[in-house]
Amino acid sequence: MSYATTNPYTGEHVKSFPDATDQEVAAAIASADAAFQQWRETSFAERARVMQNAADILRQNKLEYAKKLTLEMGKLIGEAEAEVELSAQIFEYYARNAERLLEPETLPVADAGIGNARVVHEPLGVLLAIEPWNFPYYQIARIIAPQLSAGNTILLKHASNVPQSAATFDGLMRDAGLPAGGFKNLYATRAQIEQILGDPRVHGVALTGSEGAGALVAQQAAKALKKSTLELGGADAFVVLADAELEKTVKWAVFGRHWNGGQVCVSSKRMIIVDAVYDEFLKRYVDGVAALRAGDPLDPATTLAPLSSQEAADEVKVKIRLAVEHGATALEVGPRVPVRGAFVQPTILTDVTPENPAYHWEFFGPVSMLFRAADENEAVRIANDSPFGLGGSVFTADERHGAQVAARISTGMVYVNHPTMVKADLPFGGVRRSGYGRELIGLGIKEFVNHKLIAVVDIDAPF
Repeated sequence: MSYATTNPYTGEHVKSFPDATDQEVAAAIASADAAFQQWRETSFAERARVMQNAADILRQNKLEYAKKLTLEMGKLIGEAEAEVELSAQIFEYYARNAERLLEPETLPVADAGIGNARVVHEPLGVLLAIEPWNFPYYQIARIIAPQLSAGNTILLKHASNVPQSAATFDGLMRDAGLPAGGFKNLYATRAQIEQILGDPRVHGVALTGSEGAGALVAQQAAKALKKSTLELGGADAFVVLADAELEKTVKWAVFGRHWNGGQVCVSSKRMIIVDAVYDEFLKRYVDGVAALRAGDPLDPATTLAPLSSQEAADEVKVKIRLAVEHGATALEVGPRVPVRGAFVQPTILTDVTPENPAYHWEFFGPVSMLFRAADENEAVRIANDSPFGLGGSVFTADERHGAQVAARISTGMVYVNHPTMVKADLPFGGVRRSGYGRELIGLGIKEFVNHKLIAVVDIDAPF
């Protein structure tokens, strides 16, 4: 896998890490299973103490944790600190709510002979988490906070370009008081994923990543009869209705597309503007994007980050070229980005027709696709004409009507007058090629538990 830290702003190779051996993987599974036997019996109060400790440690050392994100994947330092805080909020949410979310449920039953029936939610065991590089801490927190709180234990296979972030979270959980083996970072190879999923002590996998990786891991999990959840790509629609307040809407559009360098599954990638305000929106949007400043992500004045790697930047540039070759118009916007570093010039694509393969692509970088819709109905049609269905947004002066339009958009999350956001107390997930399953709140904590029926029956046997 070649786990290595390479600074995407300078191109400097910082440090490499060896792949895990098969023996190390086997030892990690055994340790995680042994920890599970103890952790499953640990009280909710003790689990909550560990989760709260993790939140407190993150907050006490916010800048130190944030700098590692900036070093490994180029995240703006302000956004990195916000990710540390979001991760702390997720730990804190489950510290406060896990026991309530997993309370046994008493069932109303019609048969008088069944005196009591209830569903209890019990942990499954060892789980595998496969996570991407764009939010190195948050992606870990949103799976381990609920699943550790439920009594499961976790093995982590993180992205190969954020090995120090992965190791940092491993250390965080030890410092928070999690028993040894409860959470383990593994520099696993792709071949070892199937080895892990094939082990009978491992009971499921949660993956966030590309469609290709998701399809492969889901197939491996199905072969082993293991539960899987997938959070894959997205091409969120940003729908602008005729009565939208354009100044505010454009500011959110610029932010919604370019935060984290545009490397967000729920970034506002497809802007669909009704004809009545399209030209004015485009003019204001070009000006807004042009005001972004690319540079050192450690500098608070920088507003456009480099991409996570030169390979990622090159891929986006190839996709822009292919979109243009198939008829799209590309407008490069703003001052020239630095030559050094994994930067991509902010680009606005128009004239992208359904015949253009780019129409259904996800651009993971500072590339915006703008679509002119004749009216609201066509805007909804374009929004739904996508293989993805993760997030989306609707902008209008009439919030009630905005909610009605949002109900017509086929996706996992829709926000009115705000780009898709992430919060500790809101669910996250999508449909179609954006994956399946949900993370966070009660939906997330119940993805990997056994919903076991216990029924007390007092009736005579038939013979």
